[in-house]
Amino acid sequence: MKIIFYMMLYALWLTQASAADEPSLGSNLTGLLDYAREHNPEFAASRYEADAAQQRVQSASALPDPVLRTELMDITNQGTDKGTSLLPSQVGGTKYTLMQSVPWFGKRDLQREVAEAQVAQTDGQVAATWADLASNIKSVYAQYYYLSDSERLTRETLDLMTSLEQVAQTRYANGLGAQQEVIRAQVEQTGLRSELLDLENELHHSQARLNSLLSRPAMTALAQPASLRRLPAPAQLDYAVLEQKLRVRNPQLLIADARIVSAEKSRDLAYANRYPGFTLGIAPTQSGNAIKTWDLMVEFSIPLQQGSRRTQEHEAESMLAASSFRKEALLNQMLADLSESISGLETARRTESLTATQLLPQAELTYQSALAGYETGKVDFAILLDAQRQILKARQQQLKAQLEAQLRLAEIERLLGEEL
Repeated sequence: MKIIFYMMLYALWLTQASAADEPSLGSNLTGLLDYAREHNPEFAASRYEADAAQQRVQSASALPDPVLRTELMDITNQGTDKGTSLLPSQVGGTKYTLMQSVPWFGKRDLQREVAEAQVAQTDGQVAATWADLASNIKSVYAQYYYLSDSERLTRETLDLMTSLEQVAQTRYANGLGAQQEVIRAQVEQTGLRSELLDLENELHHSQARLNSLLSRPAMTALAQPASLRRLPAPAQLDYAVLEQKLRVRNPQLLIADARIVSAEKSRDLAYANRYPGFTLGIAPTQSGNAIKTWDLMVEFSIPLQQGSRRTQEHEAESMLAASSFRKEALLNQMLADLSESISGLETARRTESLTATQLLPQAELTYQSALAGYETGKVDFAILLDAQRQILKARQQQLKAQLEAQLRLAEIERLLGEEL
């Protein structure tokens, strides 16, 4: 009974521990990526497909199964009193033929190399699947952070507007202000509450998208995002260095390279089909209970259908050329995307810096000055509202710049196939 009691306590502790750990998912990007690597079904499927392709390599170069043929000759024993029989020792003779088909020299190696190229394609597909999945998670997490921070900022602004309404009411009660000022403050609050509804809706959508990428139920709770990733230093974003990394590491280019290799080997295999295949055999013949004769045989196909073989060769050449041109087009597009993303990230970084160091402090000073002026009756309420809107606009601009930088970083890392 004690053992059962302790096991129940242990199970309860595990349940509580897992419940305590679960809400932390979503607070940082690393935890989301680790979870997705273990639970995303699309990524798991790509790994199993790569394993399946690996298993095909050995069978691709294997010889066909040998064939054993048994021939009962003269089963009527030439009409003698022995009668008809189907037993090998009681017929005129029994011939056993063991045959093995052997392809032309080098064809098995080519078949294995084609299979190995297909393995390289599936390995590249695993990397591409993860790069796309990780990029999507990074992008959605950045949007999740942006919306969460925007919601917080809007609530803070709403609280501030409530305070301004109280100031306006106080001035109106003392005969220093107009009722319209109180109403305008209330209208601003209504507008902010409407924005909050939109933000809450978008936040719900981003949580659902994140859960979908993690293969979790859409309504499963996620922790509040704590922070964004640190942006790489400008020196890490040198285009020439990143271009070289892209050429070497990009999963889609690795797949394109593997397709070219596969097309080359398929072309060589098509040319090798000009030559015949062989079948070798050995045939002992049983007479009574003893084997008295042995025969050897060789059989080969006659490649007369050269027209069909030429079309197969032309098809293989065309597929090789198509693979090469597709890689070239893919590379050009990716280099353009890389250049655009690097430029976009640097622009977002500078925008955020400009907003944080100049625009936001200036807006805050303007608001403080307008607030002091309004309290003393030197500034209109409209000017105070405009100053408050400038602060909100500056902070939103800062958040948008952070979001843009994170989206650009995710795209760069997707193109490189690695994190910076």
